Amino acid sequence: MIDVRDLCENPEKYRASQSARGAQPSVVDAVIAADAARKSAISSFEALRAAQNAFGKKVAQAKGEQKQALLAEVKELAAQVKAASAASDAASAEQDALVRSMPNLISDGVPAGGEDDYIVLKTVGTPREFPHFTPKDHLEIGELIGAIDMERGAKVSGSRFYFLKGVGARLEMALLQLAMDQAIEAGFTPMITPTLVLPETMAGTGFDVEHDAEIYRLADDDLYLVGTSEVALAGYHGNEIINVNEPVRYAGWSSCYRREAGSHGKDTRGIIRVHQFNKVEMFVYTSVEKAAEEHQRLLAWEEEMLAKVELPYRVIDTAAGDLGGSAARKFDCEAWVPTQDAYRELTSTSNCTSYQARRLNIRERMTNDDGTKAGTRSVATLNGTLATTRWIVAILEHHQNADGSVNVPMALRKYLGGMEVFPVL
Repeated sequence: MIDVRDLCENPEKYRASQSARGAQPSVVDAVIAADAARKSAISSFEALRAAQNAFGKKVAQAKGEQKQALLAEVKELAAQVKAASAASDAASAEQDALVRSMPNLISDGVPAGGEDDYIVLKTVGTPREFPHFTPKDHLEIGELIGAIDMERGAKVSGSRFYFLKGVGARLEMALLQLAMDQAIEAGFTPMITPTLVLPETMAGTGFDVEHDAEIYRLADDDLYLVGTSEVALAGYHGNEIINVNEPVRYAGWSSCYRREAGSHGKDTRGIIRVHQFNKVEMFVYTSVEKAAEEHQRLLAWEEEMLAKVELPYRVIDTAAGDLGGSAARKFDCEAWVPTQDAYRELTSTSNCTSYQARRLNIRERMTNDDGTKAGTRSVATLNGTLATTRWIVAILEHHQNADGSVNVPMALRKYLGGMEVFPVL
C-alpha cells in the first residue's frame, strides 16, 4: 500500500497518479481526512485513558461517601474510554480500508492513459515473412506434430483447458528449464512454490480478494490459487526484517491459474488465453533506491531469453491505466505472432516499489552515517516473467515449415536430446 505520510505531505503527486491511471483523485483527500480523524480519535482516547489512570489513584485514597461518588464517576469515565477506544479502532480501520484500496504511486515517465496508450521503447528483430506458403496457426501446427490436444482438454476440464503431449510437453519443459538455468547463472535462487495461498498473502501482493473475479478460491479451505508465483514469493519474507544490501533474487517455478472471467470471446482458439499454465517467474527484494536499476536488469534478462528462442519482439512501456494496482511501472515484451499479424505479450516485468512490502510488513534495517541504528523501513519488490506456456504459441508459428514441422531454436536443442525439428506425425 502507499505511504500515508508521503501522501499527506505531497498530495498533488498522488492526485496526478490517480488521474493518469483513470482513477478517482478524490480518494487522496479522503485518505488525508481519514488520517486526521484517526489521529484525533487516538488523541482523545489517550487523553481519556490518562484521566482514567489518574482518577484511579484518587479513588484509592478516598474513603466513605467520597469514595462512592468517585466510583460512580470512574464508571462513567470507563464508559467514555471504551467508546473512545472503539472510535479510534473504527477510524484506523476506515483509513486502512481507504489506503488498501489505492493503487501504487506511478513512477515518473509512465505514460498516462489506458490499454492502447503504451509507448514502444524498441523493436528487436524483423517479423518473419512467408512468401512461399501461408503460415499455419499454433494450434494447427500443434495438432500436426502431436503437441497440443485442446479437444480432450475440454472434455476433461472444460473450455480453455488443454493437454500438452509429446514434443509439446517436452518443449515446455525445455523452455522452463532454459529459463531456470539462465536465472541460476544470474544469481537467482531456484524455488518450487506453493500454488495455494492464504487470503492475507494474496491481498498482501495487491490483489483484491473480495472483488477480483480473476482469482480461483477454495471456499471450504479459505485458500486461493495463484495466477503467478509472484504471490508466494512476495509472502515468503512476510513480517520479516531482511538484508537487502545486495538484491535478494528468487526464481519461482509453478503452475498458475486464472479464471479469465473478463475474457469471454477473446482468444478462444489455442493456448494463448487459458485457465492453467506453467511459468518461471523472477522475484526480487531490494532497496527503494536500487529498484529502478533492478527493473532494467529484469527486462534485460527477459530479452536475453527471447533472443535465445530466436523470436522478433518489441518492448513497451505500459500506460498507467493498464498497470496492475501494485505496479509503479511495467515493461512488456511482446513477440510477433504471424497468423495474428500482431505482437502479443510474452513477458512483463513490474517495479512495485515499496507497495507490496508495506502491505506484507517486509522491512530492512537502517543506519545513520555514524553507524548507529536508525530504525527500519519497507523494502522494494519487483517481478518479471522469464518463460511461460504462452511462449509455445510464438515459437511454433515463427519457426514453422511449409509442411507444419517446426525448427527447434538452437538454445533449446540440448534440452530435447539434440532434436533439430519437430516432425509432422
